[in-house]
Amino acid sequence: MKRALFICSQNRLRSPTAEQVFASWPDVETDSAGLGGDATVPLSTEQIEWANVIFVMEKTHRNRLSSRFRSHLNGKRIICLDIPDDYEFMQPELIKLLEAKAGRFLR
Repeated sequence: MKRALFICSQNRLRSPTAEQVFASWPDVETDSAGLGGDATVPLSTEQIEWANVIFVMEKTHRNRLSSRFRSHLNGKRIICLDIPDDYEFMQPELIKLLEAKAGRFLR
């Protein structure tokens, strides 16, 4: 079972879309969070410990994740999807990008 955690800034558009898209995939459990101070679901250490693969949307997210949660990331696979904050929740173009970039790690 793959436990995929999707992280963006505010947990309003990109990461919740990814959580929803991949939740229906076989053998994949999903969760999402944000790194921003006013994120809908702020990232917690419990989420990091639960995940066996962590997807961040931008390099800045990886840097912020590493600086704030370094001691909890040992052995965790972190993948940067390089998806800018240019999309709405469940926008078809965003779904296609997510499936193309993250899907290969979740098959």
